[in-house]
Amino acid sequence: MNKFMRATLAEFVGTCILVFVGSAAVVNANGNVLIPAFAHGLAVVGLAYTYGHVSGTQINPAVTLGFLVGGKMSLQEAIADWIAQFAGGILAAFVLFALIPTTGSYGETTGSLTAGSVWMAAAMEAILTFVLVGTIYQTAIYKKADNFAGIAIGLTLTMLILAGGPFTGASLNPARTLGPAIVAGNLSYVLPYFVGIFGGGALAGLFHTYVLPSND
Repeated sequence: MNKFMRATLAEFVGTCILVFVGSAAVVNANGNVLIPAFAHGLAVVGLAYTYGHVSGTQINPAVTLGFLVGGKMSLQEAIADWIAQFAGGILAAFVLFALIPTTGSYGETTGSLTAGSVWMAAAMEAILTFVLVGTIYQTAIYKKADNFAGIAIGLTLTMLILAGGPFTGASLNPARTLGPAIVAGNLSYVLPYFVGIFGGGALAGLFHTYVLPSND
């Protein structure tokens, strides 16, 4: 298996694990934001050190878009990663539903703003994603945190979910949103979330490439 295929497979497996763990945490949380916040954050830390040397552990289509617009990867690589990430997220959601089908929750990334003010929720998702992708740029792409980049990114994700989780579910990840939404049979909020999350990721990629690039 060549390097390109290994990286794509790592994105599939990593995203599958992240969505499975994150969705299961939401199902188990009963409204307690601490559980999904730390589950997602710790998952990212573990996955960063497990698959980072293989694919960079984007495990998030918005991060991939941020890398693409910043010239950090090719369009071919981005397309392959997007397919792998979305496939991994959808598979994870269906596997979780098969294991615990009767809870009434599917681990969706929704909050108090989602039903009545979905575009406000999308705007918050954009802001949170901008912060996350910016952290990834500075710590991982520009290597400002050395071997602690995975910890910095995981803690940042934890912080952002603690802040935004009650309002939007703090997805910050289109694959994390889409899989559970398909299983739940509710795609009504997916498009606004995609606009917000992808928009925040793209803006962060441009900002940290052309406004705050590495000085090295």
